[in-house]
Amino acid sequence: MSANKVSSKVDGLELIMERSFDAPRDLVFSMFVEREHVARWWGPTGWDTTVYKMEVKPGGIWHYCMRSPEGQEAWGKSTYREIDPPNRLVYVDAFSDEQENEVADMPVMLITTDFVDDEASCKVISTTKFDSQEELQKVIDMQAVEGMTETYDRLEKYLTEVQQSK
Repeated sequence: MSANKVSSKVDGLELIMERSFDAPRDLVFSMFVEREHVARWWGPTGWDTTVYKMEVKPGGIWHYCMRSPEGQEAWGKSTYREIDPPNRLVYVDAFSDEQENEVADMPVMLITTDFVDDEASCKVISTTKFDSQEELQKVIDMQAVEGMTETYDRLEKYLTEVQQSK
């Protein structure tokens, strides 16, 4: 893997994370919208992800569960608002349970992911907007930046495998 790491910053109620990948934008975008790809890289190191639903269309639901090696589960539910291949994804992301019910007292986030051509690579810019400073801090305290860094490390490795198999 390259020394390419996630850069992150807070701007008001937004957490902005960026990372470049040595792959064409179309391929990187497909990693975020095709369930067979997402299941291979989404989540922190060592966690497995099962995608239960992935309806990539405005109003569609992405429902998944990440499981740690010790069996801890983290369920998520996203509702797509905008899909503009291969440029942008916009969705509302929430912590959920097995039945897609949102978990009370957990932040609901508006996430905009932009895919930008960057010479021979693709830069992914994820902007997560929170309703309050408290919600933003809660997610930072949950080590979201570290988790996303590990997730993007897994994506980089998987992209390399996919490109080498072609």
